[in-house]
Parts: sequence; structure tokens; C-alpha cells
Amino acid sequence: MRGRTRVRRALGAAAAALLPLAACTSGTGAAGGRVLSSSWGDPQNPLEPSNTNEVQGGKVLDMIFRGLKRYDPRTGHAENMLAERIDTADSRTYTVTVKDGWRFSDGEPVTARSFVDAWNYGASLRNNQKNAYFFGYIEGYDKVHPDSGAQRADTLSGLKVTGPRTFTITLGQKFSTFPDTLGYAAFAPLPRAFFTHHRAWLDKPVGNGPYTVESYTKGAQMYLKKWDGYPGPDKARNDGVTLMVYTDSNTAYTDVLAGNLDLADDIPAGQLKNVASDLDGRYINTPAGILQTLAFPYYDKAWNTDGARKVRTGLSMAINRAQITRTLFRGTRTPATDWTSPVLGADGGYQAGLCGAACQYRPAEARKLVQEGGGLPGGQVRITYNADTGSHKEWVDAVCNSINNALGDDRACVGNPVGTFADFRNQISQHRMPGPFRAGWQMDYPLIQNFLQPLYYTDASSNDGTWSDKRFDTLVDRANAETGQKAAIGLFQQAEKVVRDAMAAIPLWYQNGSAGYSDRLRHVALNPFSVPVYNEIEVG
Repeated sequence: MRGRTRVRRALGAAAAALLPLAACTSGTGAAGGRVLSSSWGDPQNPLEPSNTNEVQGGKVLDMIFRGLKRYDPRTGHAENMLAERIDTADSRTYTVTVKDGWRFSDGEPVTARSFVDAWNYGASLRNNQKNAYFFGYIEGYDKVHPDSGAQRADTLSGLKVTGPRTFTITLGQKFSTFPDTLGYAAFAPLPRAFFTHHRAWLDKPVGNGPYTVESYTKGAQMYLKKWDGYPGPDKARNDGVTLMVYTDSNTAYTDVLAGNLDLADDIPAGQLKNVASDLDGRYINTPAGILQTLAFPYYDKAWNTDGARKVRTGLSMAINRAQITRTLFRGTRTPATDWTSPVLGADGGYQAGLCGAACQYRPAEARKLVQEGGGLPGGQVRITYNADTGSHKEWVDAVCNSINNALGDDRACVGNPVGTFADFRNQISQHRMPGPFRAGWQMDYPLIQNFLQPLYYTDASSNDGTWSDKRFDTLVDRANAETGQKAAIGLFQQAEKVVRDAMAAIPLWYQNGSAGYSDRLRHVALNPFSVPVYNEIEVG
């Protein structure tokens, strides 16, 4: 079970401080030759794998680290990378064999201890890592990272090194798809230098991926150089990547048009109608494992009644998703019909149309349900969102206009902006939401479990609205205990129907990844997480 500390990367996180790496020398990493430049934002935290839970830092970790598994950049399927084998007889105890021949860029071999020490560090309460809860399934987490009180153990009892390249993982409960989670960055291995010279490592991280961090100037750029000694099959096809810090996606887009930037992976909404012609077809719009929803404060009794369920369903029917995604987002969003993502595919648990009529624009039924539910709590819906990033004001205004039109009341819905993402998250954590609030989920790994358990399980890590249903929890527990993937997915799908029947959150739309690039680049693609596949890009 994941811990209760909120650590998941909510979409639109504002970039904050990062301890500086070695400053750039003059001319180092400038775009040119076979080095490409790409838009970026300063990460929130130092680039420790277990302390990075937002997109910008994640881009760097994906270039400088490789773990036991890697998610196929096209299908999203978890495939062995450093894992030679991961065996289990009971879906609770796993034996891992690490491939021979892998090393870190400083020459140190990657061993079983490289993983076990990294995971123990990440789980430790003393180290205050944002991704600690990813280790919550491993036996002994309650002692290494208790919900309250002091840490009672230094290492996870469920991790044992059994040889130079082997270790065992014992979970607190059965979890048949646990190996597929191990491609997430929090599970990356770490070299001894991380522990023995921690400050120096933070200044210039050492990993085992196809790139090395050469320099970083906060607020300006980070230069990553191709590592010629990289032993993996996915070597970089360019000489390096210069990540350029932008605080305005419009500026990045303009720089691509002017030839001052090679790649921008966040096309602003205002440019979408012209981007294909502006860039002569050098534009990518591809599905990603991202879902936008409206969450509710179930700690407020007004939203936690049988009548409120009808109100939530009525509000969902009052939102014209098709019109908003077509006119505002120009097809870079798709109306959501379930609570997961199409990138999972039917075999992975995606249930197209699961939401049914409740996710269709039906204004007459919306009015009827809201009335039957006792009306809007407090007489008005206030949708809270952070105003500092993304196009949140535009879509919240559009959603409110749709609700107002459907309910025949110009004041039925209003936006409630909060100045910064940090303040927004603080208000959520302190249970101060006055009504529905913006919620976004970008998958950690491509499993149906990841779209459901962290968000809706009782006291789960990202259950910000504190929704709880014993039927849902029981189905999730049963799914995790299944040894067969098909049976597990079927139980998760049943659990999703509990979310549907309660309208625990209103699904709005699936988000695509979008990018535009210069004529210097070839083989540009976004992976299912909407991140550029940097190592496959060719320059020239």
C-alpha cells in the first residue's frame, strides 16, 4: 500500500528551486553540430530519483538513468532493461537477477546492492524523499517510513542482497504486476558516490543512462552529453541535448519558428490552429497517459451524501467536452469516457465508454439530476485551480460556461483561481477546497492500477478529496493478489465501475502530447508519457 504522503506529480507543477550543478562554461552545450536544443523548466528538486516527481526533472532522469525495466517509447509496455530475470512463485516474493556488464558513467559496476541501497535510501523517512511511497509495498516500510513517530528501522526488511547480481523483494501483500512498476525513475540504481560524496553528486549527478550531465545553470540551461561508453541497446543518436529554460511556452514556440530552438514539447493553446502550417508539418500530436478530472472535497459533508452523487453526475452531464476539446484545445484533448487512459489499450484495462451517458452533454438531464440531488451545495459551484501555469483559466471558464448554460443560471459555476501551484497544493493538503478542484494525473507506469489505487483507495497517496468506498478497496486488494494479469485487470475494471457509479471524480478529457521542431531534427517522437524520446532524435 502506498503511504499517505502526497507526492505524485500533479499536472502543471510550477518549477521551484534546484541546487545548482556546475555552471556552464562559455559555449558549452550551445545548440549546434549534432547537439539539439529543447525547451525545459527548472526541476523542483535536486535530481535524486526518489525525490523527483514532476515532469521537468523526470525528463533528465530518463536520460541519465536506466532501471530494471524500461517502458517501450511507443507501446508503453514494461520491458526488461537491467533485469535479466524477475522470478516469483507467489506474487509476493520476487527474485531479481541483474544483467552483467552494466556500469555507471564513473566506471562503477551496477550490482544488486546498487538497487537495494538506492531503494532503502528512497524509503527512509529521514531522507524525506517525495517518491518514498513507491516503496510502500515492500515489507518493512511501516518501520522505515511510519505514518507517525520516529523511524524504527534503517532498511526495508523485504529487501535482501543474495549475491553480486541477485536480490530478493518481499512485499507486504501480493501484487502480481509489481515488476511492471520497476521502470519508474524512483527505482533507479545509485552508485556509491551518491552516498559517500552526496553533495558533490547533487552538484553533478552520475547515472547509468545514455547521457551524462555536463553542466547546469539554474534558470538558463542544462547540457547533457552523449555517453560513448553507455552499454545499453538504446544509445543516443545525437551528441547531446541542451535543455533551455523557458517560463513562457509562447516564447519557446516563437524561438522554434525563428530557428533559435530545435524542439518545443508544449505547444500553447493559442498557437494550435496554426502550428501545422507554421512548422510545415513538423508537429506531433499523440495520445499520452494523462487524464484531466474534477475532484471533490469529500471531507465536506455537503459533497458526501447520496444527493451529492446525483449533483456530481448532473454536473458531468452539463459539461460539453466535445465542444471544449474541439474549439479550445484544437484536438489535443479527447473527451474522456472512463477514468484511465486509451494508451493502456483494451488489453491493459482501458474501458472505452464506461462513463456512458454521464459523460455526455445532456443539459436537460443535468438540470433534473441537480434538482433531485438537492441543488448545488451552497448554491454555487466554485472550481478551484492554480492560475500560474497551463491554460487552466481558459478551460475552467469554458467548463463553467457550459454548466451555466446547461443549468440556466449564469452564476451556477465560477472559477476560483489560486495564485500559485504551491498555494493550490497547500490548500488541497489542508483540506480547504470549497468545492470541485482541478486534478490531473500523468501515469507513473502504464498499468490500470496506477490510474485507480493512488487516487481512490482509502487514505491513498493522491486521494486528495478523501473519497472512500470499501467495495473499491476490496476489489483493488483482490486484483493485487491475483497471479494472472488478465484476472487482475478484470478486478481493477470492476473497481473502476465503483468509481463510475459514485462519480467519485468527473473525467474531463484525455490529454495528448504535443511538440513542434526545427528542420534540423529527424525521428522526433513523444513517448506515452508525453516526453520526447531524446536518444532517438537525429540532428543534421
